[in-house]
Amino acid sequence: MKTLDTKLAKIKAGKYRAQDFIIADAKDGDMGFGRAAPGPKREENRLKTKPEYLAAMAEMTKSGLVDIMLVSASSAEALNKQKLFAKSKVTPAIRLNDTTDIWSQRGGSYKEQPSQPFRSARLSESRKMTDLGLYSVTYSNNVNHDMKTLQAYSAFREEAHKARMRHFLEVFNPAFDIGLRGADLGTFINDCIVRTLAGVTSAEFPVFLKMQYNGPRAMEELASYDPLHLIVGILGGARGTTRDTFELASQAENHGARVALFGRKINFAESPVKLVELMRAVIENDLTAKEAVKAYHDHMTKNRLTPDRPLAQDIEITDMVLK
Repeated sequence: MKTLDTKLAKIKAGKYRAQDFIIADAKDGDMGFGRAAPGPKREENRLKTKPEYLAAMAEMTKSGLVDIMLVSASSAEALNKQKLFAKSKVTPAIRLNDTTDIWSQRGGSYKEQPSQPFRSARLSESRKMTDLGLYSVTYSNNVNHDMKTLQAYSAFREEAHKARMRHFLEVFNPAFDIGLRGADLGTFINDCIVRTLAGVTSAEFPVFLKMQYNGPRAMEELASYDPLHLIVGILGGARGTTRDTFELASQAENHGARVALFGRKINFAESPVKLVELMRAVIENDLTAKEAVKAYHDHMTKNRLTPDRPLAQDIEITDMVLK
């Protein structure tokens, strides 16, 4: 059995322990960032190629440190040809929609406008490779835009149910001003999520949520609502410092999150596998976030890796929501 299914069963049975925390490596960036998605090849001062991106997915999968490998449909097809997941306990997942607010091409400004529903991946093809996918929504506090978003999600659920495709629901904070700030934005997002899913029965209900961490109060409010059914996970967002990465995972878990899906925080790390290894140690209370940052830099020194930031900077918390 895949570790994801084992851990979900424990969470839903009310038997969760920190060792059951679910981690996903979100390497679906090509659906949003395009050519820049694989990240930098530091030693050669260039962007990595698609084969190098796929190699990073394979390396993390083989480490056994993550429970989910989230990728685009084209990457899933390439990895399936390699039979990467055939005997692995890691579950592959495919991004099943790419709404306009994740279009992040260099020089683009799509994120400054309300999200428009859009899907590149076809369920019929994706289902041949896995039974788990991601669907994302962004609420704009605009009735016309949000109606289109929810109508598209409703149509997707019906299609996914017929295809026997499970999904998890990603909920972004809007990247533009919707007239709400701080705690008000967190409660608005929470209310939108509960309202959206109140009319969804178990046959079409998302396996878990992926959402932005809007602080401890907002996380506790949502995570405590229906903890054995509505499982809350966090997304990573911008890379930040290594301390930010460890603090985000730790604080979110302490306040009720049971899943972390990190993209740039993992992909842009100097040593991604070591980063995830230490992330697990922090979540399971084997190390503090500060100790993990120091251990990460010790690892880079021993392996002659050049850190992007000196330890004195990398050990600082820079994300205001974590302070």
